[in-house]
Amino acid sequence: MKKNIHPGDRVKISLPNEDYSGVLLESTEPGIIMLKLDSGYNIGLNKRDILEVRLIKKGLDIKEKIELKKDREKRNIAMIITGGTIAARLNPRRGGVDWLDTPENLFKFYPEIFDKVNVIKLEVPFMKASEDMDFRDWKKIAKTTEKLLRDSNVDGVIITHGTDFLHYTSAILSFFLRNLNKPVVLTYSQRSIDRASSDANLNLQCAALAAISDIAEVMLVGHASSNDDFCYAMPGTKVRKMHTSRRDAFKVVNARPFAEIYPDKIIKVSNYRLRDNGRKLRLDTKFEEKVALVKIYPGQSPDILDYYMKKKYKGVILEMSGLGHAPTKRARIGWTKKLKEVQKKGLIICATSQCIFGRVNPLVYSNGRELLETGIIYLEDMLAETALLKLGWVLGHDEWAKSKEKIKEVMLKNFSHELNDRLVE
Repeated sequence: MKKNIHPGDRVKISLPNEDYSGVLLESTEPGIIMLKLDSGYNIGLNKRDILEVRLIKKGLDIKEKIELKKDREKRNIAMIITGGTIAARLNPRRGGVDWLDTPENLFKFYPEIFDKVNVIKLEVPFMKASEDMDFRDWKKIAKTTEKLLRDSNVDGVIITHGTDFLHYTSAILSFFLRNLNKPVVLTYSQRSIDRASSDANLNLQCAALAAISDIAEVMLVGHASSNDDFCYAMPGTKVRKMHTSRRDAFKVVNARPFAEIYPDKIIKVSNYRLRDNGRKLRLDTKFEEKVALVKIYPGQSPDILDYYMKKKYKGVILEMSGLGHAPTKRARIGWTKKLKEVQKKGLIICATSQCIFGRVNPLVYSNGRELLETGIIYLEDMLAETALLKLGWVLGHDEWAKSKEKIKEVMLKNFSHELNDRLVE
C-alpha cells in the first residue's frame, strides 16, 4: 500500500473482477485490508487479491482546530451539542463511530452551516446517546437553552441530539420553556458524517434557517423524504421517530408540520407562535420523575400496577388499545377493579392509544365506559411519550398536583400543540 494512504482515507480498491470504494479502516489481521463501504458495512479484502489501492480523498484530521466563522451580514445563532450520530464520526481503528473529540470539529464536517448563519456561541452540557438521558439532562438542556435565548445577540438556538429518544427531549422542552420568544430547533443525523448518505448536512442547513425564522416554537427539523431536497419543521410535542434507519425517520402525528424548509427558503404549512423578542421567556423545569408508561396487551395482568404503587410512583400513562380499551371485568383477567383500587390510593392514571393516529374515546363501547367510570383521565389525541412527560411536568407542580380534578384540568389544557381538536390523517 502507498505510504500516503492511511486509515480514515477514502480509497478505491481494485480486484481482478471488481472494484470497491469506501473508507480505509485499521486492520488487526495480517494480510487483510478492512474497508467501510458507503452502505455502512465493513468488508475485509485479502491483500494477495488486490491489484491497486488508489487514494480518492484524504480523511479529515479531527485533532486540527478551527475557528468559528463570523460574517456581519448574517444573523447569529447559538448551538448546543449533546451527542448522538450527528456529533460522531468513523473511528478508523474499529470501524464504528465515536464522538467528535471537540465541539469545534463539528463544523469541519458541516461548513455549509456558515453559509446561512453565524454560530456565535457553542455549549456542550454533555455528550450522550439519547437513550442514556433522563430528566436531569433535559433540565440541563433547558437551562442552557434559556441562557442562550436571553442573549440579545442570539436569534435562535439549534440543539443537536441523538435520534432514538429525540422526541422525548423535544416534548419536554416544549413544556419547560414557557412563553417562548425565539426558535428552538432540535436536529439529528440518522447516518454518521463519514457516510456518503449522511443526512446531517441538509438537516443542519435547514435547522439554521429555522433558527433565524419567525417560528417561536420548540421544533424538530429533519428530512421530509429520503431525498436531499427539503426538511420539515415539526412541532416538538407532535412528532415521533417512525423508522429505525430512514433519513426521514420522524413524522408529525395528528397534526401538520409548521413549515417546509428548503436550503434557500421556508414555506409555511400551519399556524405557529411568532417570534417576539419583547416576550419574556420563563424557565419552568419542575418535574416528578416517578411516572411511568405501561403498554396494555391481551391477557396482561393489572398486578403490574402494584409494583408502581410499591415503588411510590405518582402517575402512570396507560397506552391502551384502539379508542382507549383494556381488559375489563368480562375478561379472564380484568383491569376494572385494580384501576379503581390504585386510583383510590392516589395513583394518577391517564390513557392514550397505541394507535399512531386518531384519539381515544371511551364513550363508543361499553367496555370503554366501564373503564372511564374508574376515574381514568383520557388524553384525547396526545402521543403517549408526550403524555408521559407532560404528566411528570404537571405532577412536579404542587399547586397542580394537590387534587385529581386540577391534574385533569391541566393535563387537558393545551400548552404547546400537544392536543389537537382537528386531527390530520
